[in-house]
Amino acid sequence: MSKKIRCGVLGLGRLGYWHAENLARKVQDAELAAVADPLEGRAEQVAEELGVPEWSQNPDDVLENPDLEAVAIVTPTSTHGEMIKKAVANGKHLFVEKPITQTLQEADEVLEAIRNRGVFCQVGFMRRFDLSYAEAKKRIEMGDIGKPIYFKGITRDGQTPPPDFIKHSGGLYLDFSIHDYDAARFLLGAEVTSVAALGNVVEKQYVKEFHDVDQALTYLTFDSGAASDIEASRNAAYGYDIRGEVIGTEGAIQIGSLQHHDLKVLTKKGGTHDIVPDFPSLFQDAYLNEMVSFIECLKNNEKPLVDAYDGKKALEIAVAATKSYQTGTTIRLEPVRS
Repeated sequence: MSKKIRCGVLGLGRLGYWHAENLARKVQDAELAAVADPLEGRAEQVAEELGVPEWSQNPDDVLENPDLEAVAIVTPTSTHGEMIKKAVANGKHLFVEKPITQTLQEADEVLEAIRNRGVFCQVGFMRRFDLSYAEAKKRIEMGDIGKPIYFKGITRDGQTPPPDFIKHSGGLYLDFSIHDYDAARFLLGAEVTSVAALGNVVEKQYVKEFHDVDQALTYLTFDSGAASDIEASRNAAYGYDIRGEVIGTEGAIQIGSLQHHDLKVLTKKGGTHDIVPDFPSLFQDAYLNEMVSFIECLKNNEKPLVDAYDGKKALEIAVAATKSYQTGTTIRLEPVRS
C-alpha cells in the first residue's frame, strides 16, 4: 500500500470544512491528521466528526507539526501571507485558497520563500478543475474553435455576504472577479496587458461603506491579441449564475448553464427548470477534484496545475482592476511569463 500524504487544515469555516471533509473521507491518498480554527470549540468539533486525531485553536500547532507534509490554508485573506510563510519555513507543501495574498508585495515575498525552500504550492482556483471548464480548455487546445480571441465571463450571486465579510474581503474585483481573471488566462493561454474596470452600487447600498461595488465590469487585453469582458454582480436574486464563452477564429465554446438538474417540468402553463441555487451546488465536484490533483502532484513530485505564480498573476489583475475603477484609468501590465 502506498504511503498517504499527511495533511492539516487551517480554518474550518464553510469552505475549510469542505476541504477537511474531502481530505478525511474522499481523497484516497490523503490522511487528514490535524485541524485548527481560532473559534473556541470548532476545531474539536470537526476533529471528532471527521475522526481527526489532533486539533487546536492555534494554527502554529499544525504548521509546526513535524509529522505533517502538507497544509491547506483556508483562513481569512488578510492572514494568507503570514500562514504561507510559516508553512514554508516548516517545510510544508501548501494549498491556499484564493487570493494568494492581499497585496502584490506580499505575493512576491511568498513566491520567493516558496522557490527558496523548494516546496509546492497550489492556489484554490477550482474552476480549472470543473469538468466543463477543463473540457473547454481541452477543446481549445485541440483546435476545435481555431485561435481563441475573446473570453466573456459572468459571475452573478444573490447571496451577498454580510458587512463584516465585505469589510475584510478586498472588494468585488479581488474577492469575486478574480476567478474569472484566472479563467481568462487559463482558457486563452495568454497574459494580460491592460485592465479597465467600471463599477457601481445598484442595489446593496451598504457596500458603499467599504468603498466597494455590487456590480462591476472589467475589460482585459492580452499579449496574444485576445480580449475579454468580465461581469460581476451581487444582485442575482434568481440564483447562482456562472457562465463563460470563448470565441475563436473558427467557432465558439459556451461554458455553464443556469439549469441545475437535467430536468424540465412541462405543464399547461409552460415549461420550467430549476436554477443553480449557490456555489456549493455548482462546484462541489471541482473542490474535490482540485484537492485530488494537489495530493497527486505531491505523490508524484510534480508542480501543481495552478501554482503560486498563477495566484500572483490573478492577484495582479484584480489589484489593477480595483485601481482602474478607483482612478477611472486603464492600467497597463507587463505580460511577463513564468
